[in-house]
Amino acid sequence: MRKPLVAAFIALAIAGIGAAPAVAAPSTTAPTTTVAAKADAAAVKADTKAAATPTLQAVTLAGTVALSNCSGSVIRFPNSLSTDPALVLSNGHCLTSGFLDPGEVLTNQTSTRTFGLLNSSGTRVATLRASKLAYATMTDTDVSIYQLTSTYATIQSSYGISALTVQDTHPTAGAAITVASGYWKTLYNCNIDGFVYRLKEGDWTWKDSLRYTSACQTIGGTSGSPVIDQSTGKVVAVNNTGNEDGETCTENNPCEVDASGNVTVREGINYAQETYIIPACFTTGNQLNLSASTCTLPKP
Repeated sequence: MRKPLVAAFIALAIAGIGAAPAVAAPSTTAPTTTVAAKADAAAVKADTKAAATPTLQAVTLAGTVALSNCSGSVIRFPNSLSTDPALVLSNGHCLTSGFLDPGEVLTNQTSTRTFGLLNSSGTRVATLRASKLAYATMTDTDVSIYQLTSTYATIQSSYGISALTVQDTHPTAGAAITVASGYWKTLYNCNIDGFVYRLKEGDWTWKDSLRYTSACQTIGGTSGSPVIDQSTGKVVAVNNTGNEDGETCTENNPCEVDASGNVTVREGINYAQETYIIPACFTTGNQLNLSASTCTLPKP
């Protein structure tokens, strides 16, 4: 699991890595030809291809937060209102109290944890404070969600920063994504390589995990970073781990297990936990409701 690095020289060395916005998809230009009919046909073909290719957005650090030991983001759900208390998303293993046991779920616990809010360039513009830990678990997924003392409207009016919206549908393989780390103020750009039936690390097992292509070389401190789909600007997962040493199913060395029980180890590959199931578990006023008929998050 991606805990923070402690060497200051490493922070300096990587401070600029991946900090540029995600690159937009290149425009398609029809080939030049001396035959008008061929030119027209090529133009139509190019236009059709461009229409089928999603327009990629430049992802920034706006709305991400730095925790004391991890990364996170201010999030909202599709039905959240501007007057609702804002929420912060991170990992279950990023709690100040340490890792949760398999099967353990925490709900609605008082918290005064603070978060450093970043703007688009990664400058810390505010300190946000939690009123409670709404939900946390390391079972089936690896997630923590804090409720803040501030509303979305207050954050927007005071700092000009909007929350990131959590997508409520399953992400798509091949999609261009950005892992946005508030801890390191760094953006990692790659694609969704695929999905893992079960991802096992030490005592923990996570379901339907998201695997990155090799370009996303996330490091300690990126735990809890939002994984943002560049075509929608929405959060589709939360970054949480990677296989560092090529070991099999040990801590910091997760292994993939398919439906038949076959184990695959991918040294140097990193992973995230999908977030599309979370919105169904929150109701009016951004309040947790694990009893909702469509909520599938683990329950206490």
